Amino acid sequence: MKRFSFLAVALLTAFLPIMAQKTMKAPAGGKAISDELIGIFFEDISSAADGGLYAELLQNGSFEFSPVERDGWGPGTAWRLVRPGHTTGWMEARMDNPLHANNATYMRLHTERVKEYYDYKGWKGFGLQNDGFDGISVKAGAKYDFSMFLRVPQLKKAYTLQGQDATLTPRLRVVLVEPQQGWGRDPKLLAEATIDASGSSWKKYEAVLTPTEDSQHAVLQVLSLNVGVIDVDQLSLMPEDTYKGHGLRKDLAQALADLHPKFMRFPGGCVVHGGGDGFWNTYRWKTTIGPREQRRQLKNTWGYHQSMGLGYYEYFQFCEDLQMQPVPILPCGVSCQGMNGGWGMRDQAQEVVPMSEMDEWVQDALDLIEWANGDPATSKWAKMRADQGHPAPFNLKYLGLGNEERISPEFVERFKYMYKKVTEAHPEIIIVGTAGPGSHPGNNDFETGWKLAEEIGLPILDEHYYEPNKYFLESRQYDKYPRDRKTKVYLGEYAAKDKKLIDALAEGLYLLHVERNGDVVCMTSYAPLFARKNATNWNPDLIYFDNDRPYLTCSYYVQQMFGQSSGQYYYGDCVQIANANSLMEQSVILNVKERKLFVKVCNASDKATTAKLDLSRFKSLKKVATKTVLTGKADQENNFDEQPIAPQTSTVKAQKKATLDVPAYSFTMLEYAL
Repeated sequence: MKRFSFLAVALLTAFLPIMAQKTMKAPAGGKAISDELIGIFFEDISSAADGGLYAELLQNGSFEFSPVERDGWGPGTAWRLVRPGHTTGWMEARMDNPLHANNATYMRLHTERVKEYYDYKGWKGFGLQNDGFDGISVKAGAKYDFSMFLRVPQLKKAYTLQGQDATLTPRLRVVLVEPQQGWGRDPKLLAEATIDASGSSWKKYEAVLTPTEDSQHAVLQVLSLNVGVIDVDQLSLMPEDTYKGHGLRKDLAQALADLHPKFMRFPGGCVVHGGGDGFWNTYRWKTTIGPREQRRQLKNTWGYHQSMGLGYYEYFQFCEDLQMQPVPILPCGVSCQGMNGGWGMRDQAQEVVPMSEMDEWVQDALDLIEWANGDPATSKWAKMRADQGHPAPFNLKYLGLGNEERISPEFVERFKYMYKKVTEAHPEIIIVGTAGPGSHPGNNDFETGWKLAEEIGLPILDEHYYEPNKYFLESRQYDKYPRDRKTKVYLGEYAAKDKKLIDALAEGLYLLHVERNGDVVCMTSYAPLFARKNATNWNPDLIYFDNDRPYLTCSYYVQQMFGQSSGQYYYGDCVQIANANSLMEQSVILNVKERKLFVKVCNASDKATTAKLDLSRFKSLKKVATKTVLTGKADQENNFDEQPIAPQTSTVKAQKKATLDVPAYSFTMLEYAL
């Protein structure tokens, strides 16, 4: 009998989490809303990818930088020639017989002399040094995977020096070091490996580097140790400890995971249609998958380089890791209207591809759906996904067509064509359209975009606007939206134009009004997401970072609380704020799937107040609740120098009727288990 009781208790304990997650019935009085309201939008702006979320530590590892991207740039950008001691040699950038047509440039190293003399008995070797992105930050004992492609060319001329000749097996020394100033001073060695190269065809070589101590200012050197000629390409240094082993920088990926996003829109933004550079610079997803050495690198719209190490496969993998819906955005045969400074031109400088070429753009969309969702046994695109390591489908649900284009007659014609072809082939895919660059009533693109959406029955329309905090403090535009439209709103880009606490609270007020209208607005995402220190193209951003850590803004914490409190039902009559005014908002959200209840109150005024809570309709509140408060002075902000604003969490007694103290300039959230 005792044994039976023990087993019964054990089984009950094991199944309690499952029982607790059983979907509950929502009490009366709630309004059904989207439970995908809070997501993230990743665009490679302000070095968000290379030097950011993508964990690669070397810059220009494939020598593909170009003066097209920035004046003075070229294959040797981010590299320097090193020849310690009395070593001599030279390097040359070449493009004949490359590693891959999409990765055409490589570096040929000519080593003429590797020798010591009486005045120097230290390091020797001829080669290259990469400083990474403002230095390379490494940790003692951590493992870093180094790789490069090498080829030993067969040359007519032999290099000889005191018995050394080009028939020797080329040996390269790979080191992580801290440089030291002064002639004859060896750098401080952190980690090293040696590689022997052979063969006249390109071959990949790998080593693991394990630093003996921490360094924030390390560099990587590759040194040829004997006379001869060798071709080098596609150098890489990646930490082994990446987010879930998928090549993303762990702390930045975790910062996104902590937002609890329900979807991710990618890869942009203006990068989708080439920004201001023309169709040659349009982002084509097919050239961002497969082995990294075969991906086509691209000038970034924001004036730097995209290695495409963070490509469509990595985006989809990250969505799966965070259990987010992927929302890829594809171009639809229309350029940015601001091309080459065209924002000031009458009707703006939009270019379009001929309608006779639109089937190519349609096919890109159809092939993407096959790549993401198809069966590898029957689809060549799905087989590519499987060959890259993911035989199971990614279960793509959403697909965006276009980004912020001027809604011209030419755009309308091409969008309609592409929309019809894609939906006929894949009616299960939910298409997201665009309302142009300025999503306010009276804006011609906005009005025309909505007219088009209603004409074709578009499921979701993407609105964008960046405004001073006054707009978000005062505007409640979705209260006035028609309730009978088939088309839902995706607020894909928005932010108050500063990063102070008052700006975050303004966004919080606005999001509470979005929750109230969660039957009209189905998705939102703050933008931009990331900005690297000393490489920032846009302000404000949600997360700032350097080589060692992220810096979370006030807006980040507001977004986080909304991400934590998603649900399927909104209740507007459970909270009464004393002396309420337009700077105060509240909402109550029920998540029937997770059996959780969330009460949120935002006070963007300079006066403290109270709020009366009546949660009587929710019959099964557990005994304790979690209270989170974000508060401070209105003009405080988090930056690289100080981070005064952070949420404070405590445990409180859960009561169906209670009075909540609401500080001035605060956002408060209560979380109850049901």
